[in-house]
Parts: sequence; C-alpha cells; structure tokens
Amino acid sequence: MRPFGKTLAVLTAALAATTLGTGIADAGQDGGRAVLRYTEHGVPHIVAKDFAGLGYGYGFAAATDNVCELANIYLTVTAQRSKYFGPEGEGYPSLSEAGSNLHSDLFFQRINDSHVVDRLVAQPAPLGPRREVRDIVSGYVRGFNAYLARTGRAGISDPACRGADWVRPITEQDFYRHYYAIAITGGQGAITDGLFTAPPTTSATPAPGTADQLATRVRETLGGGGLGSNGIAIGADSTAAGKGSVLLGNPHYPWHAGRRFWQSQLTIPGRFDVAGASLLGMPFIQIGHTADAAWTHTVSTPITFGLFEVPLKPGDPTTYLVDGKAEKMTSRDVSVQVRQADGSLKPVRQTFWSTRYGPVIGDVAGIPVPWTAKSAYAVRDANATNLRGLNTWFELDQARSTADITRALSSTQGVPWVNTIATDRAGHALYSDVQVVPHVTDEQAKTCSTPLGQQTFPAEGLSILDGSKSSCGWGSDPGAVEPGIFAPSRLPQQQSRDYELNTNDSAWLANAATPITGYPRIAGDIGTERSPRTREALLSAEKGGFTTDSMKQLLFADHSLLADLTAADLAKLCASFPGGQAPSSTGPQPVGPACAALAKWDHTYSLDSRGSLLFHRFTVRLGGAARFTVPFDPKAPVTTPNTLNTADPGVQKAFGDALADLGKAGLAPDAPLRDGQAVTRNGERIPIHGGPGQLGILNVMTPLWDPSRGVVDIQHGSSYIQVVGFSGHACPDSSTVLTYSQSANPKSPYFSDQTKLYSRGQWVKDRFCEADILRSPALRVVVLR
Repeated sequence: MRPFGKTLAVLTAALAATTLGTGIADAGQDGGRAVLRYTEHGVPHIVAKDFAGLGYGYGFAAATDNVCELANIYLTVTAQRSKYFGPEGEGYPSLSEAGSNLHSDLFFQRINDSHVVDRLVAQPAPLGPRREVRDIVSGYVRGFNAYLARTGRAGISDPACRGADWVRPITEQDFYRHYYAIAITGGQGAITDGLFTAPPTTSATPAPGTADQLATRVRETLGGGGLGSNGIAIGADSTAAGKGSVLLGNPHYPWHAGRRFWQSQLTIPGRFDVAGASLLGMPFIQIGHTADAAWTHTVSTPITFGLFEVPLKPGDPTTYLVDGKAEKMTSRDVSVQVRQADGSLKPVRQTFWSTRYGPVIGDVAGIPVPWTAKSAYAVRDANATNLRGLNTWFELDQARSTADITRALSSTQGVPWVNTIATDRAGHALYSDVQVVPHVTDEQAKTCSTPLGQQTFPAEGLSILDGSKSSCGWGSDPGAVEPGIFAPSRLPQQQSRDYELNTNDSAWLANAATPITGYPRIAGDIGTERSPRTREALLSAEKGGFTTDSMKQLLFADHSLLADLTAADLAKLCASFPGGQAPSSTGPQPVGPACAALAKWDHTYSLDSRGSLLFHRFTVRLGGAARFTVPFDPKAPVTTPNTLNTADPGVQKAFGDALADLGKAGLAPDAPLRDGQAVTRNGERIPIHGGPGQLGILNVMTPLWDPSRGVVDIQHGSSYIQVVGFSGHACPDSSTVLTYSQSANPKSPYFSDQTKLYSRGQWVKDRFCEADILRSPALRVVVLR
C-alpha cells in the first residue's frame, strides 16, 4: 500500500477562494487517489480525477464509518460465518433469510461453487459491468483495503470487530458476490431455507389448504423482509410556484446490520456529480439527485421468482419428466468449515438438487410445495443472471431529466426488485416499474398453472407452473435484454406534470386521477384495496401546492389515516364498556384515562401525542377481526374501506388486550409517545416519532416491542430521507436526514448524531453545490495520497 498524506486540518475562512479541485493536485497523478471533503454529520463529498479514484475514496470513507459491518458482509458472502461464529445464530438476515449461520454458509457456498458471479462479471456490457463500473469497483476494493492496512485489525475502534481475525482485505470478487446477494434478495434470498431439502422417503402428500390460507402464507413468506418505502414525485402543476418539482425519497429499511444506507457525494469535476445514499458497500448513488434530476426507489409488488412442479419417474425421485421424456436432476455437494464447541473445525456437507428450471425447493414457511415421490418443485429466480443493476445505477447517476432516467432503466433492465419514482428541473413526475419481472403472461398462467398456482397467481402473483411441459417455461420479449423477463414496454410506467407516487402497493394508483391498467398480473394487481399508507399518500398529493418545506412537514406530521377513520368510534366504544371494564384475553381491563385520551388525540405519532401508543397496540391486537363496516369499493379506492366495526367482539377484545399490553409494559393508556417509543444509543435514550405503516403513517417506524418494557428499539422504518426541489435556482433545494446516522460504530461521532436530529424533527442541509460545501462550518478535508 502507498503511504497516505497527513490528514489536513479543519479548513476555515481561507477556503472561501478554494475551487472544486481542493487538494486534487496534491494527491498526485495516480487515478486511485481522492479527496474527501466532510461536511456536517460526517457526510463525505468525494472528489477524484476518474472513476477508479471515486471508488477509492468511497471505499476508504465507507470503511472508516462501517468497517465491521462491511467485514460481516464479506464474511457472509464468502460462506465463512460458521467457521468463526459456529453453526447456530440467525445467519445474516441482511443478505438472505437463512435461519442459521450454517444454512447461510451452505447457501452462499453453493452460489460460489457454481461460479455464476464470475461468469456474469466476465461478460461484456450490458450483461456484465461496463468499463466505468469496473473502474469504480476496482478503486473501491483498493480504498477499503487501504483503510484496513492503515488501521490494522488491532487499530479498529469499533468493538464489534476490533482485533477480529475475520476482518480481512477484500477482492473484487467479494464485491460482486455482495451485489449479487442484493440482487437475489427478492428471490432465492427470500426462500433460502426451502433449498435445504432431500429426496423423499415417503409418498405422503400433504393437503394444500384453502385459497385464502395459501394467499396468507405467501404474503407472510414474501412480505419484503422489513423493506418498504415511500416515493412521491410532485410535478410542476402541483407545486406552489407552478414550476419545477419536488421529490420525497423515503425508504423504510432495517435500522441494523448490512442493509444500512450510507450518504455521500461523488464528483469528477466537469464530468460526474451526484449526491444521495446507497446501501452500504455500493460505491454508487442509488437514491439521490444530480443538478437537474432526482429519483428514489420503492420495493415493488412483482414476485421475482416462480415455481415449477415437475412429475417424477416412479421409483426414482431424482428423475423428472418433461414432454414425456426423463431428465435426471443434477446434484451439487457443498461443503463448509464449521467451528465446533472445542474450537476445532469440521466440514459439514449438503447436497443440493436442481432441474432445468432451477434448484429443487421444499416447503417454505408453510407454503406446501413438498418434494414427494410423485412430484417436486423447482424455483427459477429472474435475478439469477443479473449484475446489470450496477450499470443501471451508474447511468442514473448521470441523469439530467426523467427521460434520461427512463432510458437508463430501459437500456440496462437491471433494477432487481424496486420501482423508480423521479422528478426533474423541467417539472416532470415519473413512475416506472421497469425492473426484472418473470415473463409469465396472464394467458400462460391460465393454461399452465398447477392447481396450487391457480390459487397463488391471482391472489399474490406467485406463478407455479406445470414443469412437465416445456411450453410452460417462461416466455421472452424481443425488447428484453435476456430471455425469461418482460421487456420495458410491457411494464407499467407513467409520466405527468401533476404527481406520481408509490408506497409499496402495485402501479394501479400511481396517480388516482389516471390509474394505470393493462399490465400483466405478475407485475401487480389492479382494482384492489390500497393500504392505509397508500391512501394517505394519495390524499396528501391530491392537495397540491407543494414546496420542499411543505413536503418535509407532510412527512414529519406523522399523521395516521387509520386513526382518522377509526379513533373517534374507538373512543366511543371505550366509553360504552359497562363499568369501565374492557374485555380482554386475560380478563376485564379498566379503561381508566384511555377514553379521554383517544377523544382528544390529534391522530399523529409525534412525540407528545397521547393515545398513539394505545392505538398502535389496538391495531396489533386486531389480527384478522372484521375492522370495517363499509367495505372496499374499487370506484372509491382512496376513501374505502371505512367505519370501525365496534360491534364485532374481536374488535372489543382487541381494545382490552391493548390496555393489558400497556399495563404489562408499565405504560399508562394516555402516555405520550415519547414515553413508550425510543432507542438507546451509548446509554442515551432517544425518543423516536413516527409509527407503523399499516396505520396509514407515511413516516414509518416499526418498533421492536418487549412485553415487559414496551418499545426497546426500531426494527425498520424511515432510513435515508431526502426531499429534493428544483425551482429557478441553479442549485437543487434539498434536505436529508439519515435516521440511524452514518456509522454503526459506537465510538464514532457519527453514531447517533442524526438520530438525535431526527428525534427533534430537524433536517440536514444537502450541500450539493460548491459554494454550499465551502460554507459548511464543519468542513474538513482529507487527502488520500
């Protein structure tokens, strides 16, 4: 490793005359060197002469903040968790749904042994990484390794991995394996444990269950793994000034481990300039803006994998029949090293079986797809050959308009499982679900679905096709970059000068005035009930008159649409209980101050709101109770269903159970939210506003509830938040906040600073333009030589 120059001191007023090239000349001619200019809250503005330099700066800066989390990622994708931590544990849920370290290792070792990632990297663009992407990745790896060489394992300040022998220099292969794991998160990564199956020893066939039961199981299994988002694009006609645009980017991601966002700006003077955030370890901006366009992503509804049922040859459970001809399954024996109780290592082996469609799978969280003596199920993941997303985000990072964003999405076809919502300086608002979607048409589903698939496809969009017929394989479109996926022209897209939005429902009501229809069922449903959060977003967007300030206020109002629909009736129900005692699973509960709190409640999840904690526990306890007396009406999708069904015994008992929950946790029914929803960082309690999305709250916070203590942390919710406005000014008017802060290291000054800022309802000025960077009172420059 080359030696590093001294870290420059904090620059003061003398920097007023400094140009964008601050420190660049001093960094020498090596393209792998960069300059980091830090502003408030540790946000690095990375400047370099070329893409390798940008990657280098990003790798060094990201490792500075999160070396332990990154090392954990690379340990996972190289299948060595069991070697260092033993076979138990929960795996690493940021990269798969494996239920243990051992299953995680065997899952990733199977991928590594297949060399699929190596083959994809070796391909030319557009299927493989383009030249600039390869340069960024190469620089990133060298930057990460340079940081580690500088500190050494013993010098790492984060106690999570200080001195740990599992922290090591990385390779480009490690990076690409990490990205591949992200790409298949919605496919094989979501059903990992189902791959651990073996040829049957019995011919017993379990009952499949009812259609409703199957739909529920599919929803529970494929519920997004704690991922969600809001994206609201306001075009010129819905701004207060009647020109420009405003974008809200509000992903709801886990607050812990490797699905963290990390914020930065990447600049090559005169060539490349983009700011925003990316998932940790991705040296691109994935949600952000340039000088003239802004975009965000939301987790989309298409299920990016499908199942095939294949009939088996009698007496031979590893031979299946296609078009009446026998085909032998292939097998792969995978071995990983596992730490024993005495510290020694022993290999553990697993055999994985595959068909022409993909690997054989067993039951997945209650979805009955067993391998029996008569048939087996195989899974095909549409993202199993997708590294193209790296090219997608590289091109998005250069967009100057929504037209550029559309071209980037359509030419690369690499977005793995998200929608895109965008705006530009010209006042356009864009919704696009151009992503990787299995090519299963509605007609094919009708003719090729198995009896089980005839239930899961209409209900949830999960295809289960008849693998005995080669004609039932996934189709192809002429405009698709590879066989088996839909072309961009077949997927829902819409642009307007009004608004476009998505909050994890399907594309149907991206704009309530102009519903999108005509797309295949696998891309999402049409004419079905929208979530309370979608309805809240639509009602808010319809009001128009937006500015960047009003968009920030909208999000942090923490308003609950479900409370508007039900809280008044709930207060009346509370007051009607005989003797002031509500029924519950554990016996009558005194309502105490609950009725008055609900009657006076402002229907928000702001820190001082009283009644919000009780209402949250009530909705948790409702379960499958019939909540509304007015059902959903597709002709009034924004206002229905409504009216709480207070006569339902399940609703009444849910209220009593909610009172009991608060009592066990030591919380009064009228306690303010700040008393019952907080996180603790370095011994300091930080109250957290916002609430669960099912309550119709845009600013989602999903709390981790301990029955004896109440909320003890946040599982997932608002993470990197950006509001970007384009008006008459050359520089975008933008603000951000990273709710859990830049660093996972408790020793870092950027461990909880933005968490406290968020708690106070405050924002960080997005210093995108040169003058704003130089005016930062926290400006600190680091030259990487």
